[in-house]
Parts: sequence; structure tokens; C-alpha cells
Amino acid sequence: MMMKDGIAEAGEGNGRNLLGLQPGRLDRRSFLLGSAALGALGLTGCATSESMIPPEVAALYGPVPNEKFPIPAVDLRNVDPRYYRRTVRYESKEAPGTIIIDPANYYVYRIEGEGNATRYGANVSRPGFLWSGDAYVGRKAEWPTWTPPKEMIARQPEARKYASGMPGGLDNPLGARVLYLYQNGRYTVCTIYSTSDPESIGTGVTSGCTGLLSQDMIHLYSRTPVKTKVLILPA
Repeated sequence: MMMKDGIAEAGEGNGRNLLGLQPGRLDRRSFLLGSAALGALGLTGCATSESMIPPEVAALYGPVPNEKFPIPAVDLRNVDPRYYRRTVRYESKEAPGTIIIDPANYYVYRIEGEGNATRYGANVSRPGFLWSGDAYVGRKAEWPTWTPPKEMIARQPEARKYASGMPGGLDNPLGARVLYLYQNGRYTVCTIYSTSDPESIGTGVTSGCTGLLSQDMIHLYSRTPVKTKVLILPA
């Protein structure tokens, strides 16, 4: 056992048990966000009016039409400006390329070197599922298949239709890109994944995973090879 604060390891076949499923619902948000999501999402409120969004920011989060499944623009009215992607000063001894997850502040950093980092807004684990430590990207996937674990199917019989896997797509809980986190050769059941729910950014709502807006996740994914170090800070 390498992970901390009560997160148990599991094989890849049932790793998706971190993705909570709300009773009576079987959609993207209920897969990803546990029962804590309703209260947490309500905290985001109305972040920004459309007229206040700088054009350069709108361009970062515009539609991505050339994907296998075209991705719509992010509704930035539901994202606090502090969580827009940007380059920031971030002193670190970690090597360029290292990913640092800061759950206390809802940020993911990619170290760029010379005291700089790319910072992304994120959703993070809710209380009871927080963990910290070192990991690395063991594998990565574009538009991955999602398979509910047996435990989820037992709780939610409607998930049985995906027992052999939900194909990749806009409604797939894992989204357009996923980085699977490993420790000592074993999958930790934690991922950095794509979310199309802007209201979730800046909240603690997942069961151990970290979500970035799809446009941000594509940006990070393209610059992250397998074996990249990932550091999860204490919350």
C-alpha cells in the first residue's frame, strides 16, 4: 500500500470505483461526482459575465472541432477567473515537466523551469478521499473506454449495460484524455482526467481523481510522456 489517507489500491479492471455514481442517475456528472457533488457545485455560483471574459481566454477554451468527438467551447461564465490556464511564477526543485497537484487550492501545475509553471484550475478529491505523495504517469489514453466496477453495478443496476465498457465519447466519464497514476508499478486507481463540467472546477467533488477542463487536459496531455513524475501535495 503506497497511497495515503485511506485510498486503497486496486487493479485497472476495477479502478473506476473512484468515480462516484449518484442513485437514480446514470450520466457523466453522476459517474464522476459522488453524493457530495450537489452541495459542492452550488458553491461556485456565477463566476464571470460573458462580457468580462478576455478574448485571449475565450480562445483558450473555444471549441475543438478536429477531435474524434468535437468538443464544444467551455461556458466560462461558470468558471472563476482564478482557474483559467496561465503561466505563473512557481519556485520548485522539481524537474521541468513534473506535474504537481495542489488540492488545497484546486490547481494543477506543470513545472516549466526557471521558476515558471503552467497552472490549471482543477476539481479534486472530496474529504475522505484526499491523499498525498509521489506517483507517476504509468499510461495515458485518448477517448478511453470506461468500465464500471462490479461494486458500482451492484449499487446501480442501470450501469450493467456498460459492463463490457462504455466507448469513448463526450458522455464517457473519463472524457477526451486521461493520465493514469501509478506507484511502484501498480495502478493507484487515481487519474487526471478531462471534465466538461465547468462548475466542478475549484471544488472537491471526486473520489480520488483530479479533473481539468477538456481544453486544459488536452494541453497538459500533449506535453506529458509516460513516466512523468506527479507530486500530490497534502490538502
